[in-house]
Amino acid sequence: MTESPGLRERKKRRTRQALIEAAVRLFERKGFEHVTVAEIAEAAEVSTRTFFLHFQTKEDVLFANADVRIDLALQAVAERRAEERFPEVLVRAMEQMIANSWDSDLTSGLAALRVRLAESAPVLQARLSQLYVTAQTELARALHQAYPDELDPIAAAALVGAMVGAVSAATLASLRRGDSPEGVRNAMRQAVDLVVCCHHRAN
Repeated sequence: MTESPGLRERKKRRTRQALIEAAVRLFERKGFEHVTVAEIAEAAEVSTRTFFLHFQTKEDVLFANADVRIDLALQAVAERRAEERFPEVLVRAMEQMIANSWDSDLTSGLAALRVRLAESAPVLQARLSQLYVTAQTELARALHQAYPDELDPIAAAALVGAMVGAVSAATLASLRRGDSPEGVRNAMRQAVDLVVCCHHRAN
């Protein structure tokens, strides 16, 4: 009997999550550099080929939800209401990411592990930097295109850079302090509020 699309999608999500959980356990125990893709696949009880259907490299497992966060932010800009000003849209974009895409990273320990491993693994540091640049570039472009009469490319890039940079820095500090998932989310929201406050003062 042929599986329904819904069943296939649920199995795909379960396999992906199993790979993430297996990688987290192995990275915690052996360190990032000493774990192979084959070991992750074996621990998740799937083939190496199946691993590569979900992730291109083992570092991709640590950043499994990064694209989701960017997509949520871009969606918030695309779905802006006619009366919304750009600061409100940017805040809503950040809130979408905080509320809807960080939960599994925080509760699984993936976010905290990512921070610890990045401190000693240059390849992960480079990947983090790449993701931040990509997120800022795409969101700044979307915000400028949404408000071309109010934000030129430089202003949009500066505003998004301030917001993403503040949230990222607060997240890292909170994770390094060992805060609970809710504590990390509160730190993110505090960073958003601080940037908004500074923006209002400047204007």
